[in-house]
Parts: sequence; structure tokens; C-alpha cells
Amino acid sequence: MWDNVFPSFLIGLREGLEAGLVVSVLVATLVRSDQRARLPHVWTGVLAAIGLSLAFGAVLTFTSANLPGKAQEAFGGILSLIAVVFVTAMVFWMRRSARSFSGQLKEKVTAALQMGAGVLIVTSFLAVGREGLETALFLWTTAQAAGESVGPLIGAAVGLVLAAALCWGLYRKVLKLNLTRFFTITGTVLIVVAAGVLAYGFRDLQESGLLPGGESFAFNLPIDPGTWYATLVQGTLNLQPKMTWLQVIAYVAYAVITMTIFLRQPGPAAPAASPASEEKKARRVPAWSVPVAVVAVPAVIAVGVIAVSGKKQENVAAAVQVSAQNCGKGFTTPKPGRQVFQVRNTGDRTAEVYLIDPATNAVYGEVEGIAPGTTRSLVATIGNGSYAWRCVPNGGASVTSAAVRVSGGSTGTAVIPVPEKELEQPLAAYKAYVDKGLAELEGDTSRLHSDLADGDVKKAKKDWLTAHLRYASLGAAYGTFADFDGKINGRTAGLPGGVDDKDFTGFHRLEYGLWHDESASSLAKVAKQLSDDVTALRKDFPKQDFDAGDLALRTHEILENTLHQDLTGSTDYGSGSTLATAKANLDGTQVLLDLLRPLVDARNPKVTPAVDTWMKRTAELLRDPKPLGELTQPERQRLNGTVSQLLEELAPIPDLLEIRKAG
Repeated sequence: MWDNVFPSFLIGLREGLEAGLVVSVLVATLVRSDQRARLPHVWTGVLAAIGLSLAFGAVLTFTSANLPGKAQEAFGGILSLIAVVFVTAMVFWMRRSARSFSGQLKEKVTAALQMGAGVLIVTSFLAVGREGLETALFLWTTAQAAGESVGPLIGAAVGLVLAAALCWGLYRKVLKLNLTRFFTITGTVLIVVAAGVLAYGFRDLQESGLLPGGESFAFNLPIDPGTWYATLVQGTLNLQPKMTWLQVIAYVAYAVITMTIFLRQPGPAAPAASPASEEKKARRVPAWSVPVAVVAVPAVIAVGVIAVSGKKQENVAAAVQVSAQNCGKGFTTPKPGRQVFQVRNTGDRTAEVYLIDPATNAVYGEVEGIAPGTTRSLVATIGNGSYAWRCVPNGGASVTSAAVRVSGGSTGTAVIPVPEKELEQPLAAYKAYVDKGLAELEGDTSRLHSDLADGDVKKAKKDWLTAHLRYASLGAAYGTFADFDGKINGRTAGLPGGVDDKDFTGFHRLEYGLWHDESASSLAKVAKQLSDDVTALRKDFPKQDFDAGDLALRTHEILENTLHQDLTGSTDYGSGSTLATAKANLDGTQVLLDLLRPLVDARNPKVTPAVDTWMKRTAELLRDPKPLGELTQPERQRLNGTVSQLLEELAPIPDLLEIRKAG
């Protein structure tokens, strides 16, 4: 993320300073002209410009997200080229106009004052809006190149804040800034950044099919794209380890030509030179050497760092092409150790791609949903064993490449795929467990309703806890309960009326009423509705679709919800029973583990012993289910830490038991 901050920081600083200078001059002119009453007109124009810029960014994002794959590439590529044009025009204009900038703007403000409020609003709107639109466009293209938006947004925000501080300092005359030098230096760096955006834009257009040469690479460096130095170079300069000839030519040509013209462009008039300065000028290095150095120095530094960290070279395997016709094309016997395979889908369908042991179908690594024409990385640790590629295109039959044999190193780590058929028996057993639990829950809620109908609140509290804990122990089935879960065990989150909302029903509604002294007669209606909902759920459950793949996920999710909800107290509506609920969730998880244990042990026998250890420790801490508020701070920390460690031990199970097409 942080490697993508600098380009956006620079654009935010430059554009923010330009827009801030505009606003500063507008405000200063109005104040000195004794026209303070017209300051709101300036702020109106500024706010309108900000709103337009945000809307423009939203339109770009929405438009791109709703285009098909190749159209997205074309859209992004064209906008990258437009962004480069805007940035180039901006750096040249500000270098030429920096010294006379304030004077020109003051003339416009004076003219606007004579023509009324509307013209003043339009003046500030246009002056700030231009910078805002340029910023939005450049940020969008930068985020597209980075593949994420957090870093660019942080960089832009920091740049804008710093620009605002500089403008305030200039306005208050507490600091001085040589604008000509500032815009020259930042313009030089921005040209290098824009060269990277241009190269990225050309790559997008190649992948969309609008430009040729998409498979003609100038270089394909044996570098893991995930290393810190590769990430840094990609984030700041948009240089990639793998670039086409068109990208390289565009990058170098733009950077050298634009930089030469930019640095040779005459700046504002300067005083007559002395004989000494004339002699110094005669000894000055050629103008072309500066742009060449600006382009070459980062590349040399990057190459030097790569050379120092050259151990990664042997760990990057050759590119592998996958499709229904050529699954594993280019795959040769890899070296032992951690390998990064660049997997490119050359087919016409989205596919699941697996690196497998063809003898057992065990999976060493996988890439899910790789779209046509795209390249993704697959990381695997290679050791003694047999290796092949399996390609499973959407709607098509699986294809397996020829196998290779690797000798040397330790045995590779692989996961035997779980056929859905192997989960049928655990799923049937768990559904029987849930069906039995719902039958018992039906009797529990019926008694709870009878208690309140008889006015026996004390007995109702006891029966409420019994019923609620039974429901909690069925946690793995909540995904199939659909709307029933919200009715039976819903909370106030998202309800505008809170505890008084008409849609707040079920166990927690009763809990709130029972422990906040509501009358038994009013709560009897709530209990009757709960009882009816449980009966309806029990009747509907045999027809509900229970995905077998969910069983493994629930071994982790039940206790993850426990940690973030019950152990924070957010599910306590007065009964103080969240620790008892956590124990019921733990018991429900244990039921699942017992059913899935044979499948887990067959794939990694080290998992369940560690899970059992931490299940036991968690159960010990929950043995006395007192109210959460009665725990001391060290006790709460110990409980949270123990559950967190248990979640770490449970985390491999969903991956081990994932239903894969590789089988």
C-alpha cells in the first residue's frame, strides 16, 4: 500500500497548491478591497468545484466497474492517456506562469468584482474545478495501475493537507516559497511518474485488443513481483518486471523528449548575467543529460538493489500458459524451493487452475477464476514429487498437462481435494443433529410461552436461557435458516427503532423485556411469535439447501462471531449470559469437529491435536458462565487471547476441506 502513496502525494500537493493559491489570491483581493461580504461567493464556487471533482471520480469508478473485461481495459487505457496529457499541460503551464500567476489572477478577480456575484462564483469554481478534475482523473488512473485505492487516497490526502498548510502560511506571510523552483522540481518528478502512467495505459490498450504487440515483451525479469523492491519500483515509477516493447518505447520516448523540452523551456525573465555567470553557463553540462539522468538513475538503482537481492532469481519459474487446448504450455521441470509461477489464461473462458500431483490429485497451489487474457501469480513450494497442471474451464471438462518429476529438497506440501461425495455422510449426520435440536427447541419455546402466559417471570428467565443456549449450539446451520434466524435470534443492529422497533423479535427481544421488568402479559405475545417461528423453521428445515462446503467454514466462523460479538458484550440485552452463549457455541463447534475429524486427519494429522488442546483450554475458561462484566481485565484478556489462538488453530480446516474442481 505505502509504495503507491508518493505519486498521489505529489499530485495532491501540486494541484492542491495551485487551487489553494487561487483561493488565497481571491480571498486576499476581496479583503484588501474591503469586500468581505462577498467571501461566501468564493466558498460557494470552491465547494461546487469539490463536489464536481468527487462526482467525476465516482462516475469513473462506477463506469469502469460496470464494463466487461476488455472494455474495462480499453476504458482505463484511454483515461490513462488523457491523464498524461493533462499532467503534461499542467507542468508546462505552471513552469511558465508561476512568477506572474498572482498578478494574472488579481486582474481576473478585479474584473469579476465589477460584474457581480455570479461571475465571482464562476471564477472560483472554474479555477478550483480544473485542478479538482485533473486530480480526480490522475488519482483514478494511479489507483488502477496500483490495483488498490487506499495508498493513492492516503497520498493525495496528505498532499492536499500539506498544500493547504502552505497556502495558509503564504497568505499569512509566515513563510516564503519560490514557486518557480517548486513547480520546476515537482514537474520534473511528475514527468517520470506520467511516463509510467503512459506505459500502463498502453498495456491496458494492448490487453483490450486495441493495440498490437501484447505478447511481444522487451524484457521479463526473473523477479518476484511481491518483493519489497519490485513493489516499490512499481508503485512509484510504474515500471513492471515484465514490459512489452511498446510500453518501453512509450516510457523512454515520453520521459526523454518531455523532460528535455521542459528543462530547456525559458522561465520568467531574469536579471542580466554577469561575466562570471556567463563563464559558468559555458561550462554547464548538455541539456539532454538531465532528462537522461532522471530516467536512468532510478533504473540503475533498481537494478543494483535487485542484484544485491539476486537470490530471488532462482525462485521465479517460467511463465505457464493455460487453456482447454494448451494446459500447462511452457511448463518445464521446476527447481526445488519456493516458486512463483506466472499463469496466463490464453483460452476464451474463465478457468480454475491447479498445480497438482497427478498420482493423488493433491493440490500444491491454485488460481481461482482467472479470466481470459489475464496473468496471475501462483506460489508453491516445490520438493520431491510429481507435478502437473490441471485446467478446469467454466462449463468445460478438466484438462491435465504432462507430468514432470522433481528430485531434491523436502517433500512438497499438497492438499488432497475433498470430493463433495466425501462430505455427504458428515452433512447427513449434522442435519440429523440439527433436526433433533430443533425438535427439542420447539418444546423449550413452547414452555417459555406457557411461563409468561401464566405470569411466572422467574421460571420464564430460566427457560429462556435453556432455549437460547440450545439454539446457539446449532450455530453451524445459521446460514441455511435464512429469514428465520433474524426472527428467532435477531439483534437491534440496523433497526431504526432500537429495542422498541417492531421488527425486533425473538430471543433477544424477550431477553430485553424479561430483564427490564416488562409485564409478563406483553411478553407472552413475543414468546408466542418465537414459538411459532421455531415451529415453522423445524417444518421448513428438511427442505432447506445446506451447502456441504459450509460445514468446514463454520468450524471457524462460529467462534469468530463469538469473539467479536458475545465476548464484547454486544449481544447482551440484560441477562448477562454471553459467556454461557459462548460455551454453547463452543459445544456446537465441537460437534462439527467430531464429524469432520477423519477428513481433516487424512489431509493434515497435525491440525486436530492442536485444535483439541485449545478447545479444552477455552472450555476451562468458560466453565463458570458468570456475567461478562464480572470478569477482571486480566481474565478477559486471557479469554480473548485463548479464543484467538483457537481460531488460529481452526483456520487451516476450511482450506483443507475446500471442495475443489481439481479432483
